[in-house]
Amino acid sequence: MAIQQTSSALRAPASSRPYPMASPGYGKRSAPDQHPRRADDFMVLPLRERNIAGFIDQLPDGAAMDVKGLAKQLPLYGQQAVGSALKALSVAGYLRRVRCLVTGEGGQVRWVFRTLWSRTARDNEWWGALMAAEVQRTAVPEPVAVVTPVAPAAAPVVPEQRAQEREPVVGGHSPAYAALAQLGRVDARLALSAADCAVLEPLAAEWFTRGVDADYLVQALVAGLPAGVDSPVGLVRRRLRDKIPPQVSAAPVPPAPGTPVRRVMMECTKCGVPGRAEALPDGLCRPCREPGQGEPESTAELPAERDVRAYVAELRDLLKAP
Repeated sequence: MAIQQTSSALRAPASSRPYPMASPGYGKRSAPDQHPRRADDFMVLPLRERNIAGFIDQLPDGAAMDVKGLAKQLPLYGQQAVGSALKALSVAGYLRRVRCLVTGEGGQVRWVFRTLWSRTARDNEWWGALMAAEVQRTAVPEPVAVVTPVAPAAAPVVPEQRAQEREPVVGGHSPAYAALAQLGRVDARLALSAADCAVLEPLAAEWFTRGVDADYLVQALVAGLPAGVDSPVGLVRRRLRDKIPPQVSAAPVPPAPGTPVRRVMMECTKCGVPGRAEALPDGLCRPCREPGQGEPESTAELPAERDVRAYVAELRDLLKAP
């Protein structure tokens, strides 16, 4: 009876408003080969992770899986708690973040971002095999050369650039500038001045040419922030350079014969950096898996271990001196 009560608490709360769905192609995707739902699902997890896992498991495919959206539906937990829980669920083998390259209407190429979910915990080898099968399934065969006449004066325009031209410019600023300006409203730790936005605008504009929109750019910059940010403009500049999505071309160069084009990549669950499955064990990149490993070591010289007591004694004598 106690298990039934716990299981009912894990279900998505009943509400007059349906849970928000992601844009077509985005959101939750159920992994294959899962066992049917049971009352004791996720009982091995800590309470917070158990509650959030039970909530996610009840969501339909295509439901929004961003941290901010989940936190709005889970009143007991804030965005930081939800983000930490998703990281723990990734380590436990319940989810992986992936990005897929798809071609839409009119030949427009864009990245879609999905969260693969399995109520059955899987190890890294299983997730790696699933990603390998997905990469093989979506590999592009060697293209047949087709010559399309193009007017000499016509400059090639990629689909993402056409989308930007249709996007209205608010207040005389570009979409990249507007996205940077709203960072402070999403998270006060990244509040930027007008001068900061102008300096970073070219870096942010490069993201738009690679198939992302303003919402994705903002979420990528505010995800996983440290507790204290000494230099918002420096942190945003580093993230704009380090986390930029791969280049997507409207007219890609044909690959070498027999070389498949990878259209599926795994993402770090915490920071979103893309990579191969074998480079992201537990769904995490190395900096997120080993916090502090990427920070520069201090160059200050410390006294040898055998001289520590003498060193402290000297400091005490200096403090006692008039």
